[in-house]
Amino acid sequence: MNPADYRSFADDWERRATIRTRPRRVLENDHKLIYPLSRQPLVLSATFVDQCPQCRDFVLLQTFYKFINDVVIFETEIVDKTARSIAKNRFSVPFPLACRYDAMTVVVDEDYHALVALDFMQQAVEMTGIPALELPGQIELSRALPAALALAPAHLRDAVELIAVAIAENTVTHDVAAFSKDDSVKQSIRGLMADHLFDEGRHAVFWTRLVRLYWQSANAEDRDCIARILPVFLQHYLTHDLQRNFDLQLIEHLDISTRTRSALRAEVQAMDFPITRQHPLLGNILGFLNHSALLQTPSVVQALDAFLPASGAHP
Repeated sequence: MNPADYRSFADDWERRATIRTRPRRVLENDHKLIYPLSRQPLVLSATFVDQCPQCRDFVLLQTFYKFINDVVIFETEIVDKTARSIAKNRFSVPFPLACRYDAMTVVVDEDYHALVALDFMQQAVEMTGIPALELPGQIELSRALPAALALAPAHLRDAVELIAVAIAENTVTHDVAAFSKDDSVKQSIRGLMADHLFDEGRHAVFWTRLVRLYWQSANAEDRDCIARILPVFLQHYLTHDLQRNFDLQLIEHLDISTRTRSALRAEVQAMDFPITRQHPLLGNILGFLNHSALLQTPSVVQALDAFLPASGAHP
């Protein structure tokens, strides 16, 4: 692994990181939404719109709390762990000092994002007087990463972890971008997401560079082994099960008739987000796999055939 192949963003972090440049954002008590309608299909379902539109703000608030909870889990339990391990030179994949310094800036950023997210949750509880319901203890990555690591030989577990985290960081960047542009949402929330995006764009590039560095140095046998693991990771990572379970739990707390509750349950159960070539997150993931050079490896292309465009082409 040639240190000259890596370009640090240390100067950019000093000038632009949100922890250095942004004031605290305060949640507005206005008419705008706390969470986008487009990101919570439950409130757009036919039964909900017809039978219980008065529950909309409660559902969006609880979904916002889940989003905050997901951010905290993602940043502090997963990304922080991997970045900190790299920064402290405890990763089995060796990286030059410049990479390790940048990894520590990621640790600082991610913990700060979690702090800001919790601040917004606290502000929302104080403003509405409505606490969060029981929130999930896991996110999709919490399941997908162990499932992938279980298939990896010991010497490849850190490499698989690196690639999995890089996929997630590149996915969340595009997800946050869509959130930050929704004009129906409170300005402070959009600002929060824009701040997050500002840092996550830098993180996405960082993880892509690290994976590319690793992939250039990996031997053919290790590449082929990781290729076989990638589809298993994606099947777990792209599942809709956790969100569906949360929505079903949420329905139980709505002040609605038994008939309406049953109809809402049926509609949520019928919402299908199959893991096919058309999955909305796959374009971002395949873009990352291309930029990090994995899709230039025949065994990766073969392993991911079910996820690639029908023509076999890739981004």
